[in-house]
Amino acid sequence: MANNTSQHILNTSANLLGFCLFVITSFHITNQSKSSKIDEFAIGVAIGLVISCFFSFFSMKTQNPSREIWLEKIAEYFFALSLAGIFIIILFIGLQIIE
Repeated sequence: MANNTSQHILNTSANLLGFCLFVITSFHITNQSKSSKIDEFAIGVAIGLVISCFFSFFSMKTQNPSREIWLEKIAEYFFALSLAGIFIIILFIGLQIIE
C-alpha cells in the first residue's frame, strides 16, 4: 500500500464538496448569482473535488502498487488545488460582506 492518504482525501473531499454545493445553492436562492462570479468559481472547485474523490477511490481499489501511488498523487494535486480554490472563495465572500 502507498501512503494511505487516499481514505482521508476521499472523506475530506466529499465533505468539502458539500460546502461548495451549499455556497452554490445559497447564491442561487438569494439571487446573488447574477451579480457575482463566486458560484461559478465554486462549481469549478466542486468539479476538482469530485475528480479528487474519483482518483482517491480508484487508488484504494487498485491492486497495482505503482498505479496506486500514481492515482493517489493525482488525487492529492486535485485536492490541493481545490483547497486553494475554497480559500479564494472564502476571501471573495469576506470581501463582499465588507463592502
